[in-house]
Amino acid sequence: MANSKYEYVKCFEVGDEAMFPNIILVWIKASKLHKPHDSNTLKLMNSCAVEVLEEYADVVFAYGFSDEYTFVFKKTSKFHERRASKVLSIITSFFSSVFVRKWDEFFPHKELQCHPSLHGRVIACASIKALQAYLLWRQTICHLSNQHEQCLWRLVERGMNEKEAWDFIKGFEKSDLNNLLFDEFNVNYNTLEPILRQGSCVLKTTGEDTVKYTDNGAPIKRHRRKIVTVHSKKIASKRFWNEHTVLLKDLGGFVEEINNVTPEYVRSFEFDSKLMPCTWIVVRIDGCHFHRFSEIHEFVKPNDDRVLNLMNLCAVAVLEKFWEDIVFAYGVSDEYSFILKKTTNLYQRRANTIISAIVSFFTSTYVMRWKDFFPQSELKYPPSFDGRAVCYPSTEILRDYLSWRQVDCHINNQYNSCFWKLVASGKSKREAQNSLKGGQLQKKIEELAIDYNKLPVMYRQGSSIYRDKVDNVLIHQENGESPENYGKVIVGHFDIIGPTFWLEHPNILDE
Repeated sequence: MANSKYEYVKCFEVGDEAMFPNIILVWIKASKLHKPHDSNTLKLMNSCAVEVLEEYADVVFAYGFSDEYTFVFKKTSKFHERRASKVLSIITSFFSSVFVRKWDEFFPHKELQCHPSLHGRVIACASIKALQAYLLWRQTICHLSNQHEQCLWRLVERGMNEKEAWDFIKGFEKSDLNNLLFDEFNVNYNTLEPILRQGSCVLKTTGEDTVKYTDNGAPIKRHRRKIVTVHSKKIASKRFWNEHTVLLKDLGGFVEEINNVTPEYVRSFEFDSKLMPCTWIVVRIDGCHFHRFSEIHEFVKPNDDRVLNLMNLCAVAVLEKFWEDIVFAYGVSDEYSFILKKTTNLYQRRANTIISAIVSFFTSTYVMRWKDFFPQSELKYPPSFDGRAVCYPSTEILRDYLSWRQVDCHINNQYNSCFWKLVASGKSKREAQNSLKGGQLQKKIEELAIDYNKLPVMYRQGSSIYRDKVDNVLIHQENGESPENYGKVIVGHFDIIGPTFWLEHPNILDE
């Protein structure tokens, strides 16, 4: 980060570490997945969960059903210093990225119509017993929700609309739902696919693999960790849990059986604070390991218009989706900051939900629109972003935050311009770094004959996104206000440190 007088704004960042010895769980839920869920949808969700376990060594178990998944971290995990916002946003972002990339594999003849969006939260289980209670609760919900959905969609197929079907089965007990399925539709609930009734467990286990053969043909085997997907009737039972040595080692064993649990008890472990009211909320997202990502995908250095325009497009999509709440966005390189108005009540100002929803939508848009900017380049692996939310009490401090980011843009771009000019001249990357250590960047720019002021303004000032002011009175439609009434979304490259831009657009930060 660049040093500047605006760096004081970092003091408003609040720590959100999930302290030891809590076991970290990340729960995510997809929004508006097509229902009823067919087996292909569930298999796609399972495939995404498998990739999460393959990508992140600290995630050792996952349980999912319908449109949700829970990921369990080993008890000794120090993943991103156990910062809840980072842990949640990375898992949610990666899952979203994989979901889009794998869609065609499971739906080869059905185009993905909208950008999938997930939201989630972190649960900090204080003990292995609390984890056991949580898993029992989720599998119980799996059973109940599946029974309701099996009845609901069969009633819809028979001719009811969704509301009529829900009203019809409202208040039904488990036995009533089973009887309805059997008597009206000749369906024995217990014969439905286990993936529907019991959900899916993805876990790490050990097994023998043949790694090579001796000269006389005898196999040489090694014990290796594998990732398997199973559908167990009782995932919170001692028998299921304690027969998996990896779970015992990384999480601990279940000591006794539990048969019921109150949802209020489990919800007490949710790690989700509400953001302070009457403050500006800034959600900043950053690309995860984008140095490696840029090298593998051969981005143009020091700036690649394709990448920056793709980031801008994703940010525009976020503003259009959350049009009632996000008033401004500023982006540079692989980061974007989204400004939510002081009066927003988006997701009841729950930090986890806001962060995960924005990061997920941004990520899925990035993957879906990749081909628009890189038609000749395949996406070689799923990109991901992390996020955080910070509250700023006044417009003055918020503007200082944005100034901090633009100063950072200036200095980083100056450094990168010099660095890649040195590399292009024949120096190694290490030599270029050493050459720039402790030096005055402005002096280096002159020495390297870089006409910095003639570089594209997007490189030097970053990208600002906002809605143009609408002069006419807002038109109230039957379903409320329309995003079009708020004005056209503008992408521009401005000096947002000085007062001119803000004086010309007073409506953006109008309190």
